[in-house]
Amino acid sequence: MKAQSFSFEFFPPKTNKGIENLAQVRDEFSKLNPAFFSVTYGAGGSTQDATINTVITTQKESGIPTASHLSCVGSSAEQIRDILNHYKENGINRLVALRGDLPSGMRDIGDFQYANDLIAFIREETGDHFQIEAAAYPEMHPQAPNYQTDIENYVRKMNAGADRGITQYFYNADAYFHFVDSASKAGSDKPVVPGIMPITNFTQLARFSDGTGAEIPRWLRKRLEGYGDDLDSIQKLGNEFVTGMCEKLLKGGAPGLHFYSMNRVEASKSIWNNLGLKT
Repeated sequence: MKAQSFSFEFFPPKTNKGIENLAQVRDEFSKLNPAFFSVTYGAGGSTQDATINTVITTQKESGIPTASHLSCVGSSAEQIRDILNHYKENGINRLVALRGDLPSGMRDIGDFQYANDLIAFIREETGDHFQIEAAAYPEMHPQAPNYQTDIENYVRKMNAGADRGITQYFYNADAYFHFVDSASKAGSDKPVVPGIMPITNFTQLARFSDGTGAEIPRWLRKRLEGYGDDLDSIQKLGNEFVTGMCEKLLKGGAPGLHFYSMNRVEASKSIWNNLGLKT
């Protein structure tokens, strides 16, 4: 079995206080010697400049390879080409290539309709310079017409030149293993890294999950709901549940874990420590 890799995701801060906080979070996670960090990209490129600056600063100041999310919706080929060249000039060699969502009111989808179009373009423009990750949806993309079509879309991204998949977060390990098996049968054996979302605030998590299609098991939802505003109990149960799921994933052959840190240290690091992962 190949060595498992671990990574942490950030979002670009909007304020000076947020920038200071992310620097502290980044420094704490750097001590764990992750394979890489990643930085998200707003719908329609709404955080483009902040993302680019955060990616370059994070890699420069931490020494940890940092991947930029790159969304193609609403972008021209020339715009994407300029971003790729800028990253190359600044030593960035990892990307998370996404279609992205159209912001409300935007009608021009741009030069790329799907993520596989973007991935193919990156390969045409830059060869093997970038390690490319692509999105995977164990419980199906909310806009996909059916599960099989979603699997075919995922394999299309892999065949276009992506190196690995990183999943939307989920709370059902069996859904992950079924997705990996389905992708393999459809023609892709490239690694699929589980995306891990710690549970810290149930109200926010439930709202986000309802929008993304990430299912919270009914028994878990009911127990978390029952705690009301008792954040300590929510976090304790969430920590125990997510740790157990991660153990199952790693023992089952997952190639690593990608933590959605939400620019916070405690929850992700607690799971890391529970798993006994080495720095």
